[in-house]
Amino acid sequence: MTSPAVSVVLVEPQGALNIGSICRVMMNFGFTDLRLVKPRADHLSKQARDMAVNARDLLKKAMMFPTLAEALADCSLCLGATRRSGKYRQEFLEPHETRAMVAKNNAKGKTALVFGREDDGLTTAELGLCQFFVTIATDAALPSLNLAQAVAICLYEISKGQRPSREIPPPGVDRAESMAVEVMYEHMRRTLTEADYLDPQNPDHILHTFRRIFGRTGLDEREVRILHGLWSRIDWLNGRIKK
Repeated sequence: MTSPAVSVVLVEPQGALNIGSICRVMMNFGFTDLRLVKPRADHLSKQARDMAVNARDLLKKAMMFPTLAEALADCSLCLGATRRSGKYRQEFLEPHETRAMVAKNNAKGKTALVFGREDDGLTTAELGLCQFFVTIATDAALPSLNLAQAVAICLYEISKGQRPSREIPPPGVDRAESMAVEVMYEHMRRTLTEADYLDPQNPDHILHTFRRIFGRTGLDEREVRILHGLWSRIDWLNGRIKK
């Protein structure tokens, strides 16, 4: 059974062989929506076509985007794959833990599985566009997986019938699309900077925490409108204070 509500997003993929292999894996597990953000390799090259085998149509239909934000604009749940931890990279999910979450979201919106560059992965800013982080447990002697292998593991776990060991996040809501959420975050950045709540030299330090909070809950369209209203009210108060 195909999963049109799940998009595989590759950010600046460097290898045509990997892109072709990923198309084959997508078709193996019933996924058809491939999105490429500024690919560094020709996804229609002979190498890519040879690796795709019977999934060459997926290569031809792959959608191209200049930025990750644009690739995620119509997605309401975005899962970023990363193996690195850090200040802004916490609360990782394993691939099998995403299945119930994806299934719940797919009934009402699109889900994006985001994978980064073969050498550097996803940047902190790119992961900031994702509500949850996905990591694959590997041996410390060689922790880094090949890109196509990582995609295969994630798609396999999402597609199989076995339920995960725990349910996250709880309620199924009509999540707002990524573009609407990002517009709200930009409004939030301007408002809180103007109110002297954010450090203008490093506003993302606090904003990353807010992204994690709102990402865990899963904002719906009404909640995004309410937050816009809050920032607009603060803007109005700031204007009155300055006058």
